Amino acid sequence: MERSTIFTTSKIKPKNATLVVGLPGIGSVGSLVGEHLRATLKAKRFATLYSPHFPHQAIMLKSGKMRLVSNRFYYWKNTSKAKNSGDLVILVGDFQALTSEGQYEVNDKIVKFAKKLNCKRILTIGGYNLGNGKFSEERRVFAVTTDKSNMQSLKESGVIFGEAHGMIWGSAGLITAFAEKYNISSACVMGETAGFLDIDAASAKSVLAVLSKLFEIEIDLVAIDKIKKETEAMLKQMQENANAEQQLPSKENFTYIR
Repeated sequence: MERSTIFTTSKIKPKNATLVVGLPGIGSVGSLVGEHLRATLKAKRFATLYSPHFPHQAIMLKSGKMRLVSNRFYYWKNTSKAKNSGDLVILVGDFQALTSEGQYEVNDKIVKFAKKLNCKRILTIGGYNLGNGKFSEERRVFAVTTDKSNMQSLKESGVIFGEAHGMIWGSAGLITAFAEKYNISSACVMGETAGFLDIDAASAKSVLAVLSKLFEIEIDLVAIDKIKKETEAMLKQMQENANAEQQLPSKENFTYIR
């Protein structure tokens, strides 16, 4: 395999579809959102992307089998007659490309595939690292977009524009930028998080709440709430450990009996 390849296992005909990209990144926000959407909507897998730009690894499965690392496309047909109803194509995966060259090649292929599927919009999901280690208890959701047509509906769903700044690394930024070149409406939606959190379920929950309003669909948040509680317990323990360390007397204050 010299180049990234997408293998399609079944044909789909999406209607007014949005591609939601939930790949690994800051706080695992994208992965949590993508996997939760896939699972709760019972979306069906129809295509798989393999790439030499992914790590040279194979994953061992509980069944005793194995598989190559990959990115996977799932399809959910929306039967609702709501105003903003439309089908969803959900992309999740084990890794992003490891190099700049790989990022450009893989993400360009993803956008071309979305174009081939006639997706009307692409939303990439990621975490927005505030950089100061602080965040609000109810995580805010920020976004940037390539065209103003996205702004109003996202704002009405609780998204904040104009406050996020800096660089967007990896697929979340490149896919959004490439989408503009292929005339696909696109936005990068980012849940507020802190850089030291490997898994920020609270941030993912805020993004899922936004998507629920945006797509006018019900999203079960029970599973994500469980992860959120575990994360909060971990944060509380980290804070208690930090406070305890601050209260320890210095070595100079210790008295030794010899």
